Amino acid sequence: MTQNTPYIAAPTTHDVHDIPRLFEDLAAANHILAHHEVLDGFGHVSVRDPRNPEHFLIAQSMAPELVQPEDILTLDFDCQPVDGDTRKRYLETWIHAEIYRARPDVQAVVHSHSPSVIPFAASSTRLRPIYHMAGFLSSGSPVFDIRHCFGCTDMLVRNSAQGKALAETLGASDVALMRGHGFVATGPSLPVAVYRAIYTELNAGMQQQAIALGGEVTYLDDDEGRASNDMMLGVMERPWTLWKRQVKALNRD
Repeated sequence: MTQNTPYIAAPTTHDVHDIPRLFEDLAAANHILAHHEVLDGFGHVSVRDPRNPEHFLIAQSMAPELVQPEDILTLDFDCQPVDGDTRKRYLETWIHAEIYRARPDVQAVVHSHSPSVIPFAASSTRLRPIYHMAGFLSSGSPVFDIRHCFGCTDMLVRNSAQGKALAETLGASDVALMRGHGFVATGPSLPVAVYRAIYTELNAGMQQQAIALGGEVTYLDDDEGRASNDMMLGVMERPWTLWKRQVKALNRD
């Protein structure tokens, strides 16, 4: 950036008049999460459709790093395409549909299998915010165990009932873990959900390192977590602009 080039913050919310940019941003969100190894060949990210709050946008079934704007589908809360699109859908679109149905405040959802988070879903040790970048974890990180409601399964959320049970476990929290599976992160915008997914993974890794030191770990208390979360929501355009520029450069290469 030259001295004469003004910095223009990237908008972090979308409206009904800016659907093409929303499709581009959702594709970018897939690339960002893949670049940060929160998604790999699996996992997915969605955003609520500003044209209809009972619809959401999500890529067709494909590796996140390969998603382009033209790969985006528009689904209703029954996980059916609203325009007759017959392309293959992710098996777990019910995760997104039922969270959107239960939480009108949620505008974006990420489902990830990132490795540092998995142990906390299988352990009695709770995932807690260890630094201010993950203050949103102070809202809780409840664990969804599909076996408690549905017996032995392949661990995937394949239908409305399973998605609803996950949404009920999430409750008012921003993040929920999924035993033997992964986690979901939510946000009031697409950039916030992406940010929370990335920093859930980073916080989990740092928390494991702190525990391994063997001493007493001091976590953020609830007030510190809320204050940190409020602060970060006010500067979300900073990482979002950087991340979009990084993946754009990678895609050029």
